[in-house]
Amino acid sequence: MNAPLAPAGYVFYLGAPAPGWLAKPEVNAEQAPLMVSDRRLRVYKTLPRARVPWVLDSGGFSELKEFGTWTVTPAEYAARARRYQEEIGQLAWAAPQDWMCEQAIIDGGQFGPQRFVGTHLSVPEHHLRTVVNAVELSMLAPDVRWLRIVQGDTPEDYERCDDLYLQHGIDLRKEPLVGVGSVCRRQGTGEGHAIFTALRARGLTRLHGFGVKTLGLRNYDDPWASTDSMAWAFTARRLRRPALPECVRAGRHKNCANCLRYALTWRRRLLNALLPEPSHREAA
Repeated sequence: MNAPLAPAGYVFYLGAPAPGWLAKPEVNAEQAPLMVSDRRLRVYKTLPRARVPWVLDSGGFSELKEFGTWTVTPAEYAARARRYQEEIGQLAWAAPQDWMCEQAIIDGGQFGPQRFVGTHLSVPEHHLRTVVNAVELSMLAPDVRWLRIVQGDTPEDYERCDDLYLQHGIDLRKEPLVGVGSVCRRQGTGEGHAIFTALRARGLTRLHGFGVKTLGLRNYDDPWASTDSMAWAFTARRLRRPALPECVRAGRHKNCANCLRYALTWRRRLLNALLPEPSHREAA
């Protein structure tokens, strides 16, 4: 029997395009932890009440892609995170307003179908802004569990980011979980493995991988503590037809890119490949 690709305490957060999924009985029935973006939630006057644990995505990738900077102030974001925690409930952690270090984010330009404005800043400047934001959010809303995230381009960049946290009084080794940014497009590469190995060598053993799925999990010697993904929606959109037979018969939609039924089916298939036992139901 093959060994599981993820540990018993592993948590997978399913990316949810609609905040209303937090209150869905189907999600509750499977106890499927969700990731929901602030960009989706912030337009809601009445928020759903969560039936499952969930995490808050700050929407940083889209923010920097479209504007090349943050248009949301830390005070605004912290206030919303506190509101979500109080009114929605079951918030496991909130991502900060970090600064990704992918080439597209920094340099800008056309990458496939996507157009990036570009920050035109250096990796060290992205590090500084990421760490300063982490400190500021913790001061603004100390009752929110803010996830610390390390960013970089090379393994050495991630090490320098860790050092910068220490210089600002934050020892990531004492954090219950540390996010690793800018790796989702490198999860099947040797460079991605080198980044993961470098962080673990520095004592960072409980890591969250943004956008890391089966491919990435197969390429690391030690497992991630948690990951998240919206890949199910991209898969469904590429099909250009409903992905599930019942959706075809019912004529519900042109594709299943926003289909809760398909998302949960995709999640079950992923977790069956990673975890032969139902331990993925546990929340971080």
